[in-house]
Amino acid sequence: MNLAPAKTPTRRAFAGRMTERGETNKDFVVFESDLAKSTHSYLFKEKYPERYFNMGIAEIGTVSAAAGMAAEGRSVIVCGYGVFITMRAVEAIRSFICYPHLNVKFLSSHGGLTAAIDGVTHQSTEDIAFMTTIPQMKVLVPADTAAASAAFDIALDTPGPVFTRLMRDPMFELYDANEEFHLGGSKIVRKGKDVTIATYGDMVFQSLAAADELAKKGIDAEVIDFYSLKPWDQATLGESLKKTQALVVAENHQKRNGFGYEAAVWALQNAPVPTTLIGLEDTFAESGSYQKTLDKFGLSGAAIAEKAAATVAKKR
Repeated sequence: MNLAPAKTPTRRAFAGRMTERGETNKDFVVFESDLAKSTHSYLFKEKYPERYFNMGIAEIGTVSAAAGMAAEGRSVIVCGYGVFITMRAVEAIRSFICYPHLNVKFLSSHGGLTAAIDGVTHQSTEDIAFMTTIPQMKVLVPADTAAASAAFDIALDTPGPVFTRLMRDPMFELYDANEEFHLGGSKIVRKGKDVTIATYGDMVFQSLAAADELAKKGIDAEVIDFYSLKPWDQATLGESLKKTQALVVAENHQKRNGFGYEAAVWALQNAPVPTTLIGLEDTFAESGSYQKTLDKFGLSGAAIAEKAAATVAKKR
């Protein structure tokens, strides 16, 4: 499948839409933990400095202050790296934001191994497990800039806390600028009849590459982009599995407690089929180029294709 290379990363698209919405929505404010150039929240600061607060390198304080402002009636966008938001500040997110169901939204950059070159300390490979586990948190993972822009709108317009996982580097453009997205939705980006590949974020592109490889072997893969991970589109997965009778879940995350666990348990209870989960195998990754890191840890398109073919063979 030929896709146009993206010129900007999803973190930039999300922040750009945040700045655009700031013109018509005067209510929300933006909190930053001293990473404005990296999260691109500086775009909002330049236009609305009176609504922008740099709280320094203190994520738990940033989240706590955001909760305080949200408790007074404002929506707050908290920007930062996923590994710091979801680990340093997880107690504050749980108890101060999710428990009282406050309108705090998270711009979480450097999701998974898209931060490969920055090393393990900046690779957020446990964030989906943490954020999907906390009650009342919603979770979005856009694959391209159109989806990332739409994710900001969904986050701002959805009551309560919303976490959006974004990428470090530009990948590809998959969707038209006018494509519609909604909370709890998904997109079938390639139709097939032999195996369902459920995925999200940057792994959508690796899964599409895998589908191309599988086609050479006569295996017709269906690829579904679950851009909304909580809530997620169970109906679409169910309809796909009725047809394909085989499931592969590919994610740039620890295999343990990721979306794969959620989808596999659902399938076990509702549509039992041969299932393979692809993610980090209880290991940290390492610093290196993005594609080479995926290759080494079994997350590349080639690895997905190999495991998908083995999954298809189990149903015969």
